[in-house]
Amino acid sequence: MEDKISIIIPVYNAEKYIAETVETVREQTYPNWELLLVEDGSTDGSRQVLRELLQKRPDERIRLLEKENEGAARARNTGLQAAKGRYVAYLDADDLWQKEKLERQLAFMKKQKAAFSFTGYEFADKEGRGTGKIVKVPVSLSYRQALKNTTIFTSTVMFDTELIRKEQLLMPVIKSEDTALWFRVLREGYTAYGLNENLVRYRRTGGSLSSNKLEALRRIWNLYRRSEKLSLPYSLYNFCFWAVRAVRRRL
Repeated sequence: MEDKISIIIPVYNAEKYIAETVETVREQTYPNWELLLVEDGSTDGSRQVLRELLQKRPDERIRLLEKENEGAARARNTGLQAAKGRYVAYLDADDLWQKEKLERQLAFMKKQKAAFSFTGYEFADKEGRGTGKIVKVPVSLSYRQALKNTTIFTSTVMFDTELIRKEQLLMPVIKSEDTALWFRVLREGYTAYGLNENLVRYRRTGGSLSSNKLEALRRIWNLYRRSEKLSLPYSLYNFCFWAVRAVRRRL
C-alpha cells in the first residue's frame, strides 16, 4: 500500500481562504492522504464554512477537529496527536499547494531516505495568484546552517515518523513555534533535505509590512537567545546572515 500522509491545517479566522486551501489538497495527484482541519476557536465564520464544506462534499479522508482557541502551536499538536499517517505535512489555512506537491515530495523523501524535508515556494498576493517571486532552497540544511538560513517554510515541510518519533515533532508553545521546532529537530542531529521545486504558494495576507518585519526580527532574535540559548556574539553572527537572506527572499 502507498504510505499515508497526514496533513495538518490549523484554522483560525480564515473564512476567506480555507475553502480554496482545502481544494488544493483534494486536487493532489497523490491520493493516500488524510486532512486534519483543526478549528482553533475562530471568531469569524471559519467553523461554519468548514462544516458546510464537508457537508456538501463529504470525504472520509477529511476530519474536522474543533477546539477552543489556544494558538497555532497547540492546534498543530492536536492534529499531530490525531494523525494516523506515516508522513506528516503542514499547511497553513491561507496557503496553496501545487497538484503534484505530495507526490513529488514523497518520492524525493524516499529517494533521500529523509526524515525531514522542505520545498521551494512562490509568494502570492491576497487572491492567491503567484507573483513570480520564487524562493529557491538549498540541497540540505544542518542545524548550524539553518540558524543562518531560515528558508524552511511551514507549508512546505514534511516529516517521516518512522525515522523521527511523533513526540519529537510537538511544537513548543512560543512565538515562531514552527522555526523553533525545525531548530530543535536539527539540533538533535537530523538533516533537512530541500527539494528545489516551486510546489507551494505563500499567500501574504498580513497587516503592514513594516510591523510584520519588525515582529519577525524580534522573534528570530528571541529564538537565538531564549530558545537556542546562543551567546550574544553567535546570535549577532547568525542574525546578520538571517536578515540579509530574509531581505533577498522578498526582493
